[in-house]
Formats: sequence, structure tokens, C-alpha cells
Amino acid sequence: MNNKQLHPVSRILLAICGILLILVLFVPLWRIDLIAPQYPEGLRLLIYPHELAGNVDIINGLNHYIGMKTLHTTDFIEFRVLPYLVVFFALAFILTATLGRKKYLYLLLLLFICFGIISMYDFWRWEYNYGHNLRPDAAIVVPGMSYQPPLLGFKQLLNFGAYSFPDIGGWIFLGVGLISFILAVTEWRQQKSIVVKSMLFIFSLSCLASCNSGPEKIIIGTDHCSACKMRITEPQYGGELITAKGKVYKFDDVVCLKSFLTMQDKASVKYIYLILFSGNHELIDAHKAVLVESPSINGPMGGKMAVFAHRDSITAELKNNGSITNWNEFVKP
Repeated sequence: MNNKQLHPVSRILLAICGILLILVLFVPLWRIDLIAPQYPEGLRLLIYPHELAGNVDIINGLNHYIGMKTLHTTDFIEFRVLPYLVVFFALAFILTATLGRKKYLYLLLLLFICFGIISMYDFWRWEYNYGHNLRPDAAIVVPGMSYQPPLLGFKQLLNFGAYSFPDIGGWIFLGVGLISFILAVTEWRQQKSIVVKSMLFIFSLSCLASCNSGPEKIIIGTDHCSACKMRITEPQYGGELITAKGKVYKFDDVVCLKSFLTMQDKASVKYIYLILFSGNHELIDAHKAVLVESPSINGPMGGKMAVFAHRDSITAELKNNGSITNWNEFVKP
């Protein structure tokens, strides 16, 4: 095979990437979720390539009180330009697959990376302007306070917890970028084996599929409880809930987790983890844990529950002065 030509497997994968990018036009790219006691089900801002969607009106009403500008699709030139850029890259991937030249793949990858960096900077700049340029005559003015949402991850904004993550379109962009990078490196090193390429492709897809599939480390003294909004300061209590869409909620006490769970659609919950009371305070699957309720236990929110990996690890004091149960029994109404 000509050293300047792409391997047939690479061309097929590039064509698939182009088709996936066309789908981006119809799904949200990014999402910002706002959680507060008065909105237990949360508010959601969805960012599509061509518009803002979700609870835009409610969020605008809340932002009015703190002096933030209202959000309108027509105010953003990005929504007029971005759909054309998405189509451009979709066609560019398909054209590169058709022409089958390595130099076009390298050029396309460089343009795609530059596009991603510029897009994230533009998103950060938009968040910064909206979070810092506040009206001085707002109903609520907190000196020195700004309301810039996180670019990625979690941030506490007054009594709201703000979560910012890619949505379906964003994950497609990341997947296409990862596959393109792997193909470029493989072609650069002259790795022509179909088996190797297939393994790399499967590995990249498995990496994407595994995002947020396991517990996320709870950072003591930094993370906040998603139920009571208190800072998590004690390492031996609490737990974590992960939804089917990969959103992570952290809690400083199992009673907070239980209370939060009652307000959720059970079908939306994928994983529940509890913190072990002793040892390194690791997270364990709630359904495999052994729970001990005792008056001698004092959780940060009044909980009387400690979690162990198995019955043999329960201390003698708690065995003699407590009752043993499991997660299913504990969360029964």
C-alpha cells in the first residue's frame, strides 16, 4: 500500500466520524444543571448548536434578581455560525475518508483541535461576562460576589449547586477527536494492522462508554453535600449517587442521601455508593454494604448509621449497641 494513503479501516472510521458529526446538529452540546433546596428536581440549561433550551425563562427570572443579563439565543452570534462549522467538519471528515490521503487527516486533526480550543475559550468568556458583568441596581447585591458557572464540573453559587458537563453532542465531539487522534498516530507510525486498529477503536469507544461509570472521589473539605449543601468535612460518613446520565451527587451523611433519593425518579439512578466507616473510608456499592444503626454514632446531619464491607469488620461496641441492616431495608418508605 502507498505510504501516503490511509488504510481502508481508517477511511471507514473517518466516514463514521463525519456521519456522527451530522447528528450533533440535532442534540444538545452542553448542559448546565442548577440544584437548590427550592428546586429539588433541578433547573437545566441546554446548549444546542443553534439555540438555548431547557428552563431558560426560569433561569432568566432568577438571574434578574442578582443583576445578570437575560439569556436569549438571538444575542449570540455563535448560534448563527456554529451549525455551519459543524457541517463543515462533517463534510471534511467524509471528504478525507473519500480522498484517503494521510496529509489531509493530519490537517483535519489540527483544525479540529484548534476548533475545540477556541470553542472552549469562547464558552469560558461567555460564562465570565455573564457571571461578572452585573447590574449595580440588582435586588440582591453581594459585595465581591460573581456568578460565573464552572466550565466543567461543579461550583457552589450561593444556595445553588451548578454542574457543567458535555451533553450528547459534546461527547460525540470528544469521541470524534479521540478517534481522529488515534488514527493519526497509528498512520504516522505506519501501523497497518487491521487488528491493531480495531483494538484501538474498541478501546476508545470503551473509554467513552465508561465515563462516570464508577464512583468519583469525595474531596473532604472541598465538596458539598447535594442535599443539605453543607461542606463535607467528615470522611467516615455519607455517600454518592450517580444517575444513568452520569451526573454525580455527593452527600455528607447517609440520611442526606436517603432524603435526596426520595425526590428522584428511581429509574434515573444507576449507582449508589456508601463510605466505609473504618479503614481508608473507601466507597462501596450500597447493595453490598452492611449498615449498623446505633445511638453511639453521630453523623454530621444527625444520622445514626455506619457502613461496613461485611459483618466481621463491625466493631464489638457497635455489635453490642446497635442493629444491623442493609441498604434496601434502610431506604424502605
